[in-house]
Amino acid sequence: MALVTTLDSNELKKYAESQKSRYESVLKELVDIASVSMDPEKRGDIKKLAERAAKLLTDAGATAEVIETKGNPVVIGQFVSSPDHPTVSIYNHLDVQPADASEWQNPPFDMKIENDRYLGRGTTDDKGPALAVFMAACYAHEHKLPINIKFIWELEEEIGSPNFEDFLVQNKSKLKTDSVCVSDTIWIARDKPAICAGLRGLQGFLVKLKTGEKDVHSGTTGGLARNPIAEIAQLISECFDAKTGEVKIPGFYDDYVAPSDKEKQDFVDSGFNLDAFQKAHELKSLRTRDTKEATTRIWAKPTFEVHGITGGYSGPGVKTIVPHYAEAKISMRLVPDQTPERMIEIFTKFVKEKCPDATVELEGSLKPYSGPSTDKFQQAAKQAMLQAFGKEPAFVREGGSIGAVVSMQEVLNVPITFLGLSLPEHGYHAVNENFDWTQAAFGIRLFIQYFELLSQIK
Repeated sequence: MALVTTLDSNELKKYAESQKSRYESVLKELVDIASVSMDPEKRGDIKKLAERAAKLLTDAGATAEVIETKGNPVVIGQFVSSPDHPTVSIYNHLDVQPADASEWQNPPFDMKIENDRYLGRGTTDDKGPALAVFMAACYAHEHKLPINIKFIWELEEEIGSPNFEDFLVQNKSKLKTDSVCVSDTIWIARDKPAICAGLRGLQGFLVKLKTGEKDVHSGTTGGLARNPIAEIAQLISECFDAKTGEVKIPGFYDDYVAPSDKEKQDFVDSGFNLDAFQKAHELKSLRTRDTKEATTRIWAKPTFEVHGITGGYSGPGVKTIVPHYAEAKISMRLVPDQTPERMIEIFTKFVKEKCPDATVELEGSLKPYSGPSTDKFQQAAKQAMLQAFGKEPAFVREGGSIGAVVSMQEVLNVPITFLGLSLPEHGYHAVNENFDWTQAAFGIRLFIQYFELLSQIK
């Protein structure tokens, strides 16, 4: 049976516009709470946000519960329609990345509004989209659409969801559902919506090397004393080609399943634009100007990245010392059929061979995710996007990682759909992160129609 939307598009547009002032008020409340999961000193803010999120649900007539874990809590809630009606669970995360206020044009945890743009940490990742979905769910509840809507709001996604899988196992009966929808992904461009059908995994490492007990004079000891920063730099250069990105660690590509020629062409046909991508991310140059190669690199190919090297002197001028300690912060993005366990094995072996005195510590471990693009839930998402926005979305992979998705796939074992609302220029994880009312209003209309379509899937 074909899925049919019966809701009046003008009515939905009026509803969304009627919610603007409320949306902005609540979003500011959420953004102004510095829910940085990476910072232990922000545990109080995490708790405060969990309580505020639960109250947001109960004030709207939903059930709500703050469930403690070994780390940060998870907020769950539900708008109940009828046990006979289908159930969808909406996943968002409410924790955020750190933000150095000195780098921002506006205070990151004091949301400002400029020309319908919302400026602050967490506006697009992921509080703004979460609130848009919530307001769509309020409409579905108030207008008695025949669907049960559950919420799963996590507060540890930005640190790899270390306790989320245990939370799912312990609360599986409460989380019973027919499908899951994740609203934490990015479109290709403002006029090119996208639905994600795959995510890269992640394995992080800290490589540490200590060659002395203190920094020493380079004139007195230079030439004889080992330089750990230089040795770490040499190790990194042996791991990958910094100009091309090609990884040189033996075995790195052994399990890599390259996308088919058709999928590569689909990436190109999605409407991805290299110039727009470069401008949105404020990049001076790129490793390739070939669109097919570019999209394969960011969506479907594994990577090796160096995020930072610490050690020695970093103040103004040159302090002529030989450092005694260095540390490299490294991660790999993984794709099917690569596993974190295999990457740990080959990387630690490589480091031991090339730099025996270095130690390797693990930092976060996420499996890659690959999902369908043709089942009835994906088609409902596609139809809702088309009817709400007027353009057919492209099914693409996404280069980022969401650890909770793999956990939900394995524990809940139901179809998972991605309906993100963010744009490249919104600045995921970047300074001056932002979101905008155009995307929020569109998201409200999109999800109302999506809920109606899901209610028809038996």
